Amino acid sequence: MSPDIRILIVDDEEDIIEFLSYNLKKEGYEVLSASNGAEALTMAKSFDPHLIVLDIMMPEIDGIEVCDRLRTDPQFEKTLIIFLTARNESFTQVTALETGGDDFINKPIKPNVFKSRIKALLRRHLDLVNKDKGIVSVFGDLEINTEHYKITKKGVPINLAKKEFELLALLASRPGKVFKRSDIMNKVWGSDVIVGDRTIDVHIRKLREKIGSHYIYTLKGVGYKFDY
Repeated sequence: MSPDIRILIVDDEEDIIEFLSYNLKKEGYEVLSASNGAEALTMAKSFDPHLIVLDIMMPEIDGIEVCDRLRTDPQFEKTLIIFLTARNESFTQVTALETGGDDFINKPIKPNVFKSRIKALLRRHLDLVNKDKGIVSVFGDLEINTEHYKITKKGVPINLAKKEFELLALLASRPGKVFKRSDIMNKVWGSDVIVGDRTIDVHIRKLREKIGSHYIYTLKGVGYKFDY
């Protein structure tokens, strides 16, 4: 999968950038780098990376703020973000993930661990890896084609209502991420349409009946997540 994947590295330490760039380019990724948050925001618009490796502690605009700004832009809603930090405080890690980060790696960085984490995260998000090609996203036995509203399980087509498909596509866009009920309502039904919790529950139940109950998990009082 490597040759078509674009990765942006953001760090204010030149030696870190050189080290990470070298290891990622060896894997065949297309790599660009930025030395500060402001440069990263500008470069991300034109480079449109699949994944951003983002240092937290930077002058002027830190990594947390960069991530927060990116997540408000629809272009980067699905872009993977891995934070780099030399700090081990739990509050830093929690803040990084709550801001929209997908993972974090502590410095000093071990090359093999770093590359393994990158590969593992990309494997879980095949829809992002293949977004430029329009290739079907594969999640275990499921294949989802968001462009043509088609889904198959073990090669057998599954008929879903439009909202059922949109709900599944939303959950599957970020495997492992918990989507709150309010987010599901806004993104699937829209903020102008009033639906109750029962509507979401019914659609979740129907999805489980059609694709299997083990793909969608309930977090009571919070929302739902897709995993496989």
